[in-house]
Amino acid sequence: MEVFINQLVYFGFFLSLFLLVVYLCSAKNRKNSNGYMVFLIFVLFLGLLGRVLYTTKVFGENFRLITISEFAILLFGSTVYLFTKSSLTNQRFMTKDLVHYVPGIAYILFVTFYFIVPTNEVIVARIQQGELYAVVNVLVAIGLTVNGTYWGLSLKQFLSYREKLKNELSYAVKTQFFLNFLMAIGVCLLVWIAVYGMSLFGLETFERDARKFIWLAIAFIILFIAYYGMIAPEVFKIELLHLPQRKYSQSKLDSEDLNALKVKLEQMMVAKKPYLNSKLMKAELAQMLGVSNPDLARLLNERIGMNFFDFVNYYRIKEFIALAETHKAKELTFFGLAQEAGFNSKTTFNKSFKNLMGTAPSEYFLKTIK
Repeated sequence: MEVFINQLVYFGFFLSLFLLVVYLCSAKNRKNSNGYMVFLIFVLFLGLLGRVLYTTKVFGENFRLITISEFAILLFGSTVYLFTKSSLTNQRFMTKDLVHYVPGIAYILFVTFYFIVPTNEVIVARIQQGELYAVVNVLVAIGLTVNGTYWGLSLKQFLSYREKLKNELSYAVKTQFFLNFLMAIGVCLLVWIAVYGMSLFGLETFERDARKFIWLAIAFIILFIAYYGMIAPEVFKIELLHLPQRKYSQSKLDSEDLNALKVKLEQMMVAKKPYLNSKLMKAELAQMLGVSNPDLARLLNERIGMNFFDFVNYYRIKEFIALAETHKAKELTFFGLAQEAGFNSKTTFNKSFKNLMGTAPSEYFLKTIK
């Protein structure tokens, strides 16, 4: 088991080094890539560096070498957060972002002067007095707290972005990478918490064996990044959809205006069928209605009770049901009919249909053509 884990750690280490060389040696990659992702790879590389130097004994059997990996601890969570934030808000590096790295720099300085600089005699004395063990426990607690907090902020940023999409778009945007990415990091944090818990409850033997899985978790994240770098390299670029940041306060419609606008909107949806445009955006529908984006947002929220995504797909479902009663039902599959109704995603269609009709579209389709 030890050999297997070490091999995976070595593989993750050299893979991270390879990715860094690819990103840094290519002018095109440096220009288009999200710098925070590149720095995250460097942090992961640093996290494995101490382990690799110690186990390979390149510089002898010096226990201080493994301490190098500690440098990455408080740089990790902040970089994950900044990568997520910059990707979802189209926001590149800003000087004020450096404040997130202040705890990490302070942590590195403390680790250097407490674990690396002192002589062997001082370290041994601290171990015998129990001081070093207590300090390590405090540092681990700090690391878990800071990284857990940044992970929570990253997840909140992602969920907020995904909710905003539903208020601006009538179609689904692929955001699976960020969900998988954050879930993978969450699992790694749980492993770290489990190992720390073993240490606190005096399960030293189990803790020593389980500690190896922390290194394995770091290697796993590197493999995860490399995998998505091959199948979906666009997720590492700051090119995601920019969402307008407008508030309801910009809308000056009164109650009567909203009621009249609701009637006009419903008539337009029936007469012009804008929902047949599979890439319909709220801004486009607002322009057709002759109102501002915030006015339409307020109308949907206060008079219709739906976000833009659900509102448009409601009409698409109605269109699908109408098509299912025509001759096209004999020529097309149920998803073919859904595409005719304006859907461009089978997953979105199935989910929207089930939410509205309480049954799977395939079941409804089979009943309709009988």
